[in-house]
Amino acid sequence: MYLGAAPGVGKTYKMLGEGQRRVVRGTDVVVGFVETHGRAHTDAMLDGLEVMPRRILDHRGASFTEMDLDGLLARRPEVALVDELAHTNVPGSRNEKRWQDIDELLSAGIDVISTVNIQHLESINDVVEKITGVPQRETVPDRVVRAADQIELVDMTPEALRRRMAHGNVYAADKIDAALGNYFRVGNLSALRELALLWLADRVDAGLQQYRAEHEIDSTWEARERVVVALTGGPEGETLIRRAARIAARSSGGDLLAVHITRSDGLTGANPTALAQQRRLVESLGGSYHQVVGDDVPDALLSFARAENATQLVLGGSRRSRLLALLTGPGIGATTIRDSGDIDVHIVTHSEIGRGRLPRRQGSLSRRRLMYGFALAVLLPPLLAVILDLGGDTLNLTSNVLAFLFAVVVVALVGGMWPALLTAVAGTVVLNYFFTPPVRTFTIAEPNNALALAIFILVATLVSSVVDRAARRTRQAARSTAESETLATLAGTVLRGETALPALLERVREAFGMTGACLMERVDDEMTELWRPLAGAGTPTCRRPEDGDAEIPARDDLVLVLQGRQLAADERRLVGAFAAHAAALVDRARLSEAAAEAKPLAEADKLRTALLRAVGHDLRSPLASAKASVTSLRSTDVEWTDEERDELLETADESLDRLTRLVENLLDLSRLQAGVLAVFTRPLALDEIMPGALAELGDAAGEVTVDIPPTLPLVQADPALLDRVLVNLLANALRYSPPGQPPLVTASALGDFVEIRVVDRGPGIPQPDRDRVFAPFQRLGDTDNTTGVGLGLALARGLTEAMRGTVQPEDTPGGGLTMVVSIPKASGRTDDDPVPGSRERTSRTEEGA
Repeated sequence: MYLGAAPGVGKTYKMLGEGQRRVVRGTDVVVGFVETHGRAHTDAMLDGLEVMPRRILDHRGASFTEMDLDGLLARRPEVALVDELAHTNVPGSRNEKRWQDIDELLSAGIDVISTVNIQHLESINDVVEKITGVPQRETVPDRVVRAADQIELVDMTPEALRRRMAHGNVYAADKIDAALGNYFRVGNLSALRELALLWLADRVDAGLQQYRAEHEIDSTWEARERVVVALTGGPEGETLIRRAARIAARSSGGDLLAVHITRSDGLTGANPTALAQQRRLVESLGGSYHQVVGDDVPDALLSFARAENATQLVLGGSRRSRLLALLTGPGIGATTIRDSGDIDVHIVTHSEIGRGRLPRRQGSLSRRRLMYGFALAVLLPPLLAVILDLGGDTLNLTSNVLAFLFAVVVVALVGGMWPALLTAVAGTVVLNYFFTPPVRTFTIAEPNNALALAIFILVATLVSSVVDRAARRTRQAARSTAESETLATLAGTVLRGETALPALLERVREAFGMTGACLMERVDDEMTELWRPLAGAGTPTCRRPEDGDAEIPARDDLVLVLQGRQLAADERRLVGAFAAHAAALVDRARLSEAAAEAKPLAEADKLRTALLRAVGHDLRSPLASAKASVTSLRSTDVEWTDEERDELLETADESLDRLTRLVENLLDLSRLQAGVLAVFTRPLALDEIMPGALAELGDAAGEVTVDIPPTLPLVQADPALLDRVLVNLLANALRYSPPGQPPLVTASALGDFVEIRVVDRGPGIPQPDRDRVFAPFQRLGDTDNTTGVGLGLALARGLTEAMRGTVQPEDTPGGGLTMVVSIPKASGRTDDDPVPGSRERTSRTEEGA
């Protein structure tokens, strides 16, 4: 895929050059479709290449050419060159878009080389329109371009492209000045170039991440600055986010990622409201918010940073007091710095340093605590024996037993049941050998001493069991809290916008440390069980649910497949909730599609209802007048004078004319909406149209002031349709013009268009209602419903758009409304050249720019 920032940078030239190189190497290359736009250097590149003849299609009585897809599939070359990926095919083609034709070629095993401009990518189409002011009607989904095996940027500086245009290497001479002054301004081209570079950088980065995952590369590659900021939900969060955003902004294209580690060992006291506010701040600064479940905060934080190929990590200074820091050892910041490797760690100062305290541990049975417990079980009994032995005869056996019982309780609080039992056994041995007469032997002389040791073992066992059970219950409660917090936070983060399903899968992958996540749907097949992926995140490579490390059913025909590691039972329960949510999102998306398909039917039904309501009276009125006049003339009971007979005939004629205009308007509107209105344009002068339009207005035409310069260029328009447009706009202006202030018709040339202005001094149209007045059957502010069904403005806009023009309302200086009709200048087309209707235009991609 050759990607360009604007028309004229040389995409087609590069594509043909690649085709020439492959032919020299012996590859079977065929030009499926190429649009050279008459550029001499590009035409020359076709020499020596086999060009597939184009297919001729008839549309609205005219002939058009398109790529011969069937012929290309039958020819079956190794490589096909297909220009203009975003092109819309002529109605009657097998596929609506050219990229769908390319999909068929790829499915047939034919490699394809194609071209596309950055402004035609669907994801940034609105951004391009804001920059250039030119809407792009032909778009291509980003996924189609991203799926290309190779994407090459055809780059050119704005100044170089403008020089190419000035030399006549892009557009014809009569179009150069308008192009340089509008779309091809230096600012526009610079912005488009930056968009292309950034979009391609994202594509390259995605490929890099996939390569690192496939080759299990954990080290950081500093190809692009990625700043991760760790959030705890504390008051210092906003300071950290803004500091991290400034660090990311120093590097053009740097990414900002915020992550909150939800612990399952009791440290889950984050404020959900504060986290939600911080998440909104991150997103407002252009970053993304993530949440990960992890018992070891430094390890989870660094694992996330390495998975995202982060280069810098931003942490806040510890809020623990000095005393708490001495008691609990090195904090998260120090541990993270020690293990960070090649990731730079920033410790940011803030006003809350040393003013708070972290939540205390509440009996977690983490691996670290077990290790501490067994270490105490090994060290405390001999150490306590030495201390008690120094006391000599001042302490009796009861005191010694209580001292060892205290040691058992301490070990149970630290490490749980098994280290405490080990301490109890070791303490019994030490008490028997060193402190129970006869000492220095394992013999017990007195029954009371044996009973004391037995009670000691029993009490130690019971105490350690109670402590262990309390710790486990606390751990389970903390885990449940962490799961609830994860569900609530992630659901609020991902269930927004149209891409909720991919975002949900990405959050599941991140939260549980997976390499890939994929939602798969079973396809009904009588012979075998087939599965197809609906959405994915990370680097999923599975084609069936069995290929993953964990599969979570969402419903009978949907399963969430995860790759990376096996899931624990409690994790499967949490992932199951996300799977159910994913299934609901799939159903919602399909319901939305069904509703979108039903919407045109509802609109058509609404239109028919409005038509019947509006036409009922307006058809009856002229019919009744004509019928009454004809009936009176045929009556034998009354002798009519010549003047009366002429008056009745004139009434019947006017009524039938009104009826004819109404029926013609209805028919034209129906043809426009059905896309079957025949439009035949030719070069013509406005002074050819104005006399006929004024004549149709009758006596009211005398009130219209016409001021059209005789030096205006010719316009490319259908004479009959342009006449109808002007009649409808003038009738509307006459209707609202106050006495003594007649409408004015003037015209001027602007760029590639001629603008016709119909100016009145009436009440005007409020800004919020300006789009609504162009809807059929609208009569804003009317109390008189006897003068039409409200089709005039709707029909005027539809007919103008069918001729590739526009109708826009503007305020008249001093009060009133000005309707601006923009019609293309004549460009050398013949009288018989047809133009597709507004709903089926087939303009070329680069010409549209």
